[in-house]
Amino acid sequence: MAKQTGIIKLKGTIGDISFYKTTDGHLARAKGGIEKSRIQNDPAFQRTRENGSEFGTAGKGGKLLRNAIRILLQNAKDRRVTSRLTTSILKVVKTDTTNVRGERTIQDGTFGLLANFEFNINGKLGATLFATYTNAFDRATGEATVNIPVFKPTTHIAGPSGTTHFKIVTGVAELDFENESFAFDNDETAILPYDGNDTAVIDLTASAPANSVLPIVQVIGIEFYQEVNGQMYSLKNGVYNALAIKIADKV
Repeated sequence: MAKQTGIIKLKGTIGDISFYKTTDGHLARAKGGIEKSRIQNDPAFQRTRENGSEFGTAGKGGKLLRNAIRILLQNAKDRRVTSRLTTSILKVVKTDTTNVRGERTIQDGTFGLLANFEFNINGKLGATLFATYTNAFDRATGEATVNIPVFKPTTHIAGPSGTTHFKIVTGVAELDFENESFAFDNDETAILPYDGNDTAVIDLTASAPANSVLPIVQVIGIEFYQEVNGQMYSLKNGVYNALAIKIADKV
């Protein structure tokens, strides 16, 4: 793979060279490689097929998780969240000691490895919200809670320049990776002033199905706003909003 330079950037194919655009810029690469049929059938490529299968499992799992929390994720994500999440879920797949290579699953892996995953590297929750808080998940009731004692926003939240208001959000998702389905619930504060005055105690609750036997994730996030002429606008289109997995739990 090579990067295109110069004023004119090409797209398409010339001879054996393909020109294309990515988030990393305009690139070029030579055609070639091994025939697909050989990879699918040649015993020499057994490991390649196994790796491809498990990468596919991680990709589908990441898509399911993103879809489950989409209502929150759409306000707090970076351009590479899909690939970063797939990589993290693949690490979970590889910890599965129950199934053979190529057939390892997310639900049989160490699901807790997803805890503290940040969906937006431009605005990490761990580098934004410094107020002391507790969060918990009760599998029997399905309740996922967040409690934040009284705090001063400008002291305990690292708001980006231009912030006038903020909101704390949370969500809980039950994930059925085998059947590619989910259940989701969320809760949030009102839009609160970003100033030096004490907040009220914040208690948020989102509920998953009670007594679920499926993997569960709880996410917590913060969204920033700017007030202009009495209207609230997402600050810089949400580029600094934070959202992270705080609990990744399975039976």
